[in-house]
Amino acid sequence: MRVVRRALLLCVPALCTLVSCGIPATGVVEAGGPAHGIVPMVRVYFLQNGSLVAVPRRPVGTVDAESAVKRLLEGPTDVERAKRLTTLLPPLTAAPTIAPVPVTSMPPASGLSGASAAEAPASASATVSVNARSGVVSIQLHTVREELTDLAMAQLICTAAEAQRATDAGTGTGTVTVKVTNALGRSVEGSGERCPEG
Repeated sequence: MRVVRRALLLCVPALCTLVSCGIPATGVVEAGGPAHGIVPMVRVYFLQNGSLVAVPRRPVGTVDAESAVKRLLEGPTDVERAKRLTTLLPPLTAAPTIAPVPVTSMPPASGLSGASAAEAPASASATVSVNARSGVVSIQLHTVREELTDLAMAQLICTAAEAQRATDAGTGTGTVTVKVTNALGRSVEGSGERCPEG
């Protein structure tokens, strides 16, 4: 009987120790404000000393190829230019390279106050369009008639491919094909597989 009583006396402290190591029953503890999520970013590719460099930027809207390309076409900021970051791409707000039509040859378009439609400045959506679906991005440069250099094309392809890979994450699509077409219909394709990481 003494052995059983002694065993019970040894078990009670061990059982109390096990029960007391759980989470204390204290209710909700207020400690600061609500948690904040991570700010979404896109990577755009500029040039530094003749090489591509990935630069993080906040997207225009959602994280997708269109938003990334628009941020790229804005060009480097003053701070980035001070770090010798450059671009070979035309600005997003470039006017279309169309010969102006005399005002007398056609009636004024509504809302242009006497200016012809050909003389109106191009809007952001009129200068570039980006269409993306799983694994494929098409970029149409509506106002660029000249052929871009290989590095300028690499800026576009790397930026669009990187953003599309982020958009496609979880769908199993690894390779992204980017097709860039200028205003004359000349196209260049690339996959962005050789783009430098951030």
